[in-house]
Amino acid sequence: MTDRIKLEESWKAALAPEFETARMQALRRFLVAEKAAGKTIFPQSTDWFRALDLTPLPKVRVVILG
Repeated sequence: MTDRIKLEESWKAALAPEFETARMQALRRFLVAEKAAGKTIFPQSTDWFRALDLTPLPKVRVVILG
C-alpha cells in the first residue's frame, strides 16, 4: 500500500508494516467507500501524510498526538 502514498522514504520504511495491518486496511476501505458515496473528506487524500512527506523521520524531535 505504501507504493500508492506520497511519503518521504524514511517514514515509508518505518510505517510500511502499519499500513499492512487489518486496522489500516479497514480504514482505507471506509474512506474509499465514503468518498464513493459522495461525502467530502478533509484533508484531501493527497494531503493525509503531507507533514510526514515534508519532514524526514531523522529530523523529527517531538511528536504531539491529540
